[in-house]
Amino acid sequence: MSIQSSAVLVRLSISTWAARKKDKTQTAEVATRTGADSRAGQYTKDIMVGTQHVKELNDYAARCRLDYNLRTLPWDDRGDRALPTSTVFDFKQEFNELRDVFYRKRDYICEHRDQLVLTASNYLGAMYDPADYPSADEIWEKYKWSLSMKPIPDSGHLYLDLPAQDLQELRDELNNENDAKLKNAMQTAWDRLHDMLVGMSEKLAEPEEGKTKKFFDTFLTNPRDMCDILKHLNITNDPELERARQMLQDSLSGANVEVLKKAQVSREHMKSKVDSILEQFDW
Repeated sequence: MSIQSSAVLVRLSISTWAARKKDKTQTAEVATRTGADSRAGQYTKDIMVGTQHVKELNDYAARCRLDYNLRTLPWDDRGDRALPTSTVFDFKQEFNELRDVFYRKRDYICEHRDQLVLTASNYLGAMYDPADYPSADEIWEKYKWSLSMKPIPDSGHLYLDLPAQDLQELRDELNNENDAKLKNAMQTAWDRLHDMLVGMSEKLAEPEEGKTKKFFDTFLTNPRDMCDILKHLNITNDPELERARQMLQDSLSGANVEVLKKAQVSREHMKSKVDSILEQFDW
């Protein structure tokens, strides 16, 4: 199976409004009071302090970017990432829903701009400056969401009016470029699995005397989610990656975080399984 049939290229771009502003007056006052050079630092204020909606939207955008990165593999320096074709439908549907939530949150901020500014002014006190605030229309323009998809370039589709030798050189160059990008993408999949295993092994190791380790549900849900994702991210059908993924999935079967918290023997048993995976593969 060619890479062109197993993955597509996607690019997600999300723009937000930081709602932060340099306060020149406070910066100058701090420099004067401390005897510091004016270039030593600056005072940046949160002009929407006391309201949560801008921060919540920015945090939401950050989570969307993280989810996007976890569901895809790096491809090139221009921002394109590889998305397995097996997940395209679900991916597009999910991210369209995320986009709609993003814009609803943006619209709320714009519609309630004056009330939010009034609340912030009560928290800012003398630092409040109405000139710091964009209009509702300007705020609306700062929030952008763009998701594009396109096929991975195929050297067999180069229809150019070039001599045969030049055309072959272009095809070879594109093939080599795709091979390098694919190798890097698959190494990322391996690195994610390796980092997860190393983190689990370190967590499962017995703590130093007098110290304790806390286990949360994410200790098991995160690797389980990764196992599900790796089934799709293995766009080259690498049998060794699938074997390692399956071994981790098997080691998680029947595991319970409450049991791990209380039973040292259970932690030791799982650690031996995790360490065995780390030892068997050339990471």
